[in-house]
Amino acid sequence: MKIMRKSTWILLFFAFIGTTIYAQDRNEVIKYYNDGAKAMQTDPKAAIAAFENVVTLSDKVGETAADLKQKAVQVLPGLYVKLASAAITEKKPAPEIIKAARTAGAVAEKYGNATGKTNAEKLLVQGYYMMGTEFFTKKDYDNALKAFDSLLVINPGYAAAIYNKALIYRSQNNAASFEQTIDSYLGKLDTLKDTDKVKQASALALEYFRAAGSQANQANKPDEALALLNKSAKYGDDKDLFYYFADVYNKKKNFDSGAEYAQKGLALETGAAEAKAKFYFQLGLAQSGKGQTAEACASFKNAMYGPFAEPSKAQRTILKCQ
Repeated sequence: MKIMRKSTWILLFFAFIGTTIYAQDRNEVIKYYNDGAKAMQTDPKAAIAAFENVVTLSDKVGETAADLKQKAVQVLPGLYVKLASAAITEKKPAPEIIKAARTAGAVAEKYGNATGKTNAEKLLVQGYYMMGTEFFTKKDYDNALKAFDSLLVINPGYAAAIYNKALIYRSQNNAASFEQTIDSYLGKLDTLKDTDKVKQASALALEYFRAAGSQANQANKPDEALALLNKSAKYGDDKDLFYYFADVYNKKKNFDSGAEYAQKGLALETGAAEAKAKFYFQLGLAQSGKGQTAEACASFKNAMYGPFAEPSKAQRTILKCQ
């Protein structure tokens, strides 16, 4: 009986000691939790450190601190997102923003916080966009493309990044990639809501391929010129585009098409006689090629302005125009 009573007292003593230790440990967890709660609004970094201590200590203490751990886990993802957002507000370097956003996303993933993960991804997209834009401004096109591609892995529909990639390919004179990317960008736009953006991108593509077609024409590569001009025509009508079409078709002795495009250009040209001269010159060449001498003489007469004056005079001499 004495031995049993002694054993009972020993057990009670250790139980008391254990309860006291657990109470002290929980009090420490409570202290960290209160520190975090106070710092949440003014110092996210300090709050994160405090709540991370809550999680770590709660795992050691066990069930008696499980409620505090759960509360800390609920607020930690939002705090990490807040820290990443502050990096953008404070105009931190893009790599720092990206790092903070990635950390926020990892924490949200760890604790199964869908809202935190979504918000972290949005901040990560902003970070990559800033990085890509900075590289683009410095004409570091390879790294700019990598940044925009990283962004598009997260958000494939981010139209501004696609447009910037198109600008890079244009600067690199990468016609195939430019065409593919600008078409992708136009495909992301709402033709009713994004009319200005559609117009801007279409004009960019039209001008790019029109200029390339003109260069091929000057290099006496009519087939290549036509292919490029047809790409340009995908993006709209343009009087100068019609002029180049007329010029190429006339060189290929396709005078019906030459006349057609010269007349299309005239229909769009609203300027004075000097501005219309180049279209009348191409129309005259087409008409002459078709054997329409009287019509050609009239067209060359209308073309006798500026740089087309002498060539038109020469053509009229050849045709024996009155």
